[in-house]
Amino acid sequence: MSPAASLSREADLSDPWVALEPGTDPAERVRALRRAHERFTEAGTVARPVRSVVAESWRRSARAGVGPDGTACVELTGGDLGAYRAEHPLASVMPLFRELMGTFAADGEHLLAVCDAQGRLLWVEGHPSTRRAADRMNFVPGARWSESAVGTNAPGTAVAVDRPVQVFAAEHFSRRVQPWTCAAAPVHDPRTGKVLGAVDITGGDGLAHPHSLGFVQAVARAAESQLALLAPVPAASDTLELTALGRDEARLLLPSGRSVGLSRRHSEIVVVLSRHPEGLTGDALLCALYEDESVTPVTLRAELARLRRLLGPGLLESRPYRLAVPVVSDVAVVERRLGTGAVAAAVTAYAGPLLPGSGAPAVVRLRRRLADGLRTALVARRDPDLLARWAHAPWGEDDLDVWRALAAVRPTAAVRARLAELDAELSAGPGRGQGPGAASATWLQRSGF
Repeated sequence: MSPAASLSREADLSDPWVALEPGTDPAERVRALRRAHERFTEAGTVARPVRSVVAESWRRSARAGVGPDGTACVELTGGDLGAYRAEHPLASVMPLFRELMGTFAADGEHLLAVCDAQGRLLWVEGHPSTRRAADRMNFVPGARWSESAVGTNAPGTAVAVDRPVQVFAAEHFSRRVQPWTCAAAPVHDPRTGKVLGAVDITGGDGLAHPHSLGFVQAVARAAESQLALLAPVPAASDTLELTALGRDEARLLLPSGRSVGLSRRHSEIVVVLSRHPEGLTGDALLCALYEDESVTPVTLRAELARLRRLLGPGLLESRPYRLAVPVVSDVAVVERRLGTGAVAAAVTAYAGPLLPGSGAPAVVRLRRRLADGLRTALVARRDPDLLARWAHAPWGEDDLDVWRALAAVRPTAAVRARLAELDAELSAGPGRGQGPGAASATWLQRSGF
């Protein structure tokens, strides 16, 4: 098949670059990508051979008004740059980045780069001649390399989509960057899950290999582990920290630093109020917590009074009922990561169904929405390791959709056998392993709830 014919073929998005025949000359691969890029910038459409992550990034870049001949703007220099870097959380892991990547960058004539969450480069280090070449396109400390500023590039796109990204040659939106290849992975705050920035390796064709992406992703994970070790013991703050996933009785870390265990009903109240910082009336809270319409407001007021005594003064207010300080919850961490497409990070933070023994209507809805969002993302991602992690967890062992997705990408004998069991159970009787929330429901039934 000729390169021209291969370009018209339906894209195989599992291929790391574009739908070209194996063994295609690298120069032809670059030319094919450049032709696809030119068709996109001229006609506003994306040629099918381009990887989806790149095509989506090109669309965002075009909507942001980025031109293919633009260049990065240097926003911080001198003392301003030095002060900003000194205060940035990633400064504490720069020695680790240099230890893990410095020799690789120098020997391979590559660059080690670190950016903040806005795509602004903080450090660019590596081989001197490569640095001089990078200087000519303003790939320098203090320059903004966000997608909205210069278009598709590994560090800017990695922080935009919150996942590791490799960008090869003409996949870059800016023409002057197209001789380069780069791979970057976001680095998160280990406590909050917030993106702090990204670590990047940039160079020539020598980086055009999937191993480059795996390498930089491993470095990012090592940095997050180092940040967790360096994090100080939390002091008193103006927030409540709620842990409610995978447990029937939540725990709450108070601003004083005291940790308290909550009863089931108090757990439900705190979860519901954490979702409504503006507060809820007594009637609204009653509907959120009780299926039984015969429960009276007096019962709810008694529960709230007991919760107020447990938390201490000033934390639970009334008229409307609300928590007086912001709440940081494990539920919100999973939602935030899932919302940004960081599926692996979301699954890592998911310790199990939200208050699995609760029948409070508002909790049941939130529990199902969170689990269904994760399941849908896992099935769409088709990552065998993530699917296996969910399928072998207590809440996923009867999840037919996930087992089917796992069998499609990892058809081992054990996986096929378990899928056959689930199919047989489905044929024997309705309701088992099917529909939204079925996996969690089945697990709860076996647990006696």
